[in-house]
Amino acid sequence: MQIVGHKGRFKSNKFPPFPPGPPLCSSHSSQTAVPPMQVLHCPYSQLSLSTIAAGHLRTPTQASMAVGFVDPQCSSSSFGLIFSAAPAGTSRRDIIPILKDPKAFAAVIDVFEDHLRKKSTQTELILGLDARGFLLGPALAQRLGIGFVPIRKKGKLPGKIYSMSYSLEYGEAEIEMQTDAVQPGQKVIIIDDLLATGGTLEASCNLLKQAGAEILECLVVVELKDLNGIKKLNCVPLYSLVQF
Repeated sequence: MQIVGHKGRFKSNKFPPFPPGPPLCSSHSSQTAVPPMQVLHCPYSQLSLSTIAAGHLRTPTQASMAVGFVDPQCSSSSFGLIFSAAPAGTSRRDIIPILKDPKAFAAVIDVFEDHLRKKSTQTELILGLDARGFLLGPALAQRLGIGFVPIRKKGKLPGKIYSMSYSLEYGEAEIEMQTDAVQPGQKVIIIDDLLATGGTLEASCNLLKQAGAEILECLVVVELKDLNGIKKLNCVPLYSLVQF
């Protein structure tokens, strides 16, 4: 299993193969290259089979089996169980520790790419939610050779926009998308870091339906299953890497 993919690893009639890139551990590095499946001892994540114990990967493909971005001994710190990023003292799982580890982040994008190349080969556009969807979406879109469009919070976009209001567990919010960003009938994927109560993803689906897009599925890194946010997606398929 290679963290950075190479041309020819995936075959698809839709997605073009992505260009080869340098290995994460190059010959110029002072450290010895890490062989496949070896545990990488780092503060926030481990790339090994044993780490699946803290979360349950939905599809045990070769890529996802090698990801292991949850440490079973300290799963809270691996996903940044924090209180400061959410209003009114609420807590949430945060993916910032994964972003700090380039190998873990590459592995996350690897799994998403593997999934889309097998399940949603007709994808034409990736839509990312403000703001962590902006970190995941462009990387995934670049791998697949397709475009990326941001769905932003109110007041951030110029020009004509579609707008959708919705309720969150701690108040009201509104999201927007430029009217020329998506064409009617275009096949799209929505990506975000987390599914909690589902309000933001539900609003995004409604926004894209307003634009006439065809939503193939929603992707998230973490799904908080106890909050049952998947019900708000109204049968739009969901793919989550880890469930708590």
